[in-house]
Amino acid sequence: MLMSGGVFLIRLSYVVMKPLNINPIIIRGHFLTMKKLKNEKELVKKAVEEGLKYAEKRNIVEFKPTDSATQKIEFIYHLLVFDKIIQPLPKDQINQVTMKRRLAIWASKLK
Repeated sequence: MLMSGGVFLIRLSYVVMKPLNINPIIIRGHFLTMKKLKNEKELVKKAVEEGLKYAEKRNIVEFKPTDSATQKIEFIYHLLVFDKIIQPLPKDQINQVTMKRRLAIWASKLK
């Protein structure tokens, strides 16, 4: 602990062991871990299907068969964030892997 002008500052240090089912990530200089979902691929597929239904029900977009999965995932992620259905990722962490993971978590909570 450091004291600065009457305010206590706590400095945390993390020790991360990397078991096979956990991927370490770095946020603001600290290592954090994300636990792998057992059926993440299936959940991403379910999230894309449900996200497409949601978008088409709102008459926002009509996807073509030639649209790539990457485009669909990105659109669905931004739509759900805009509608405040899912929590947005920090701007420096937005990439395809983290968007898929956030959509998989969302799909796991659907009925």
